[in-house]
Amino acid sequence: MHNTSTVQAWRAGLLTFHADPAFSENAHSWIEDGLLIVADGKVQAAGDWSTLHASLPPGTPVTDWRGKIITAGFIDAHVHYPQTDMIASPAPGLLPWLEQYTFPTERAFADPAHAAQVAEFFLDELLRVGTTTALVYCTVHPQSVDAFFTASEARGLRMIAGKVLMDRHCPDFLCDTAEQGARDTEELIRRWHKHERSLYAITPRFAPTSTEEQMHLAGELARRYQDTYLQTHVSENEDECKWVKALYPQARSYLDVYDRYGMLRPRAVFGHCIWLDDEDRARIAATQSAAAVCPTSNLFLGSGLFDFEEADRAGMRMALATDVGAGTSFSMLQTMNEAYKVARLKGSYLPALRMFYLATLGAARSLHLDDRIGSLAAGNEADFVVLDPRATPLLARRTERADSLEEVLFALALLGDDRAIAATYSGGRQVHVR
Repeated sequence: MHNTSTVQAWRAGLLTFHADPAFSENAHSWIEDGLLIVADGKVQAAGDWSTLHASLPPGTPVTDWRGKIITAGFIDAHVHYPQTDMIASPAPGLLPWLEQYTFPTERAFADPAHAAQVAEFFLDELLRVGTTTALVYCTVHPQSVDAFFTASEARGLRMIAGKVLMDRHCPDFLCDTAEQGARDTEELIRRWHKHERSLYAITPRFAPTSTEEQMHLAGELARRYQDTYLQTHVSENEDECKWVKALYPQARSYLDVYDRYGMLRPRAVFGHCIWLDDEDRARIAATQSAAAVCPTSNLFLGSGLFDFEEADRAGMRMALATDVGAGTSFSMLQTMNEAYKVARLKGSYLPALRMFYLATLGAARSLHLDDRIGSLAAGNEADFVVLDPRATPLLARRTERADSLEEVLFALALLGDDRAIAATYSGGRQVHVR
């Protein structure tokens, strides 16, 4: 572990969430001149500078970030680290994009040295944009998982990842067998799950690329290892939905395919969730599964618009996600920007506070990790980000005219990118500074 045992403190504006702003009046706390105190890599206290600073042990170093905002580190609920090198690849839709770019790019991860080099770059990018936890897809190669966790543990990060399971409708060079995929997954769970800050995700790519046998084995693993994660894709694209209907005619819906194999449960996270019906949404809510909302990816591939209003009506857990490489930015601020527009196009409205909630505590709740990350609550792991509302001339000009926290956060979400991240901390250690 990379925790620092001495007490450290930071002075800045402090923003933290206790609840979903869409459903609660007192969902957040905002302290304009605040003090965050960290010991042994965990939050000790977060409160007013005027009342807290006297409690600091003599000689405690205080980093002065006045004029900036400290909030919990961002959580990216769905991202593909092997697709880093093919971000922004032109294609007319999801399926041709997979064939032309994704599969050939993922082939290279049979080489552990290549996997390690991409993992390092990917983690640099995440930390540069203030993302401290991500739910990550590796490739079918077990060595791609080893490379990823080796790199993330060397930095002391809280990361969740898994080997992709895929045994049909894919190139031979990426084709698993059902048994081998299950065996590799089980070995990887034993090696990495709950090792340091790593957590494992059972990862069938999506229903069309897994045989019924592979789906059955993945479902069995999900039952046997209840505290692991399960991640996959659902109802992203209308052509894909038709394809699933043809492959699984007995299932009521695309989501029902996963349900039949026992894959809906706490810590199951489904990417996209665009073409769901009311029954699907009710099932996600009832099973404490979650939706990873990927606006930049959905717009890029023309997949459709996520319905925030219907998801809220059903009481679904949800989190924002970049979905790089179909997603066009690693930045959760850029992701908020597109999420806002997607919501408008569907006739609903996302306030900035709600968007920041969905990238922090809302995401942590979706991952059932809100007792550890996602807020500045005492006892939580000290993963946090320092936001600079004056990072660019335009941001500075807009935010100095702002007369509410909502306006400042909205400007950060709509105008911000990696430049708005002054620093990123994981377990109380600075892991990025601009």
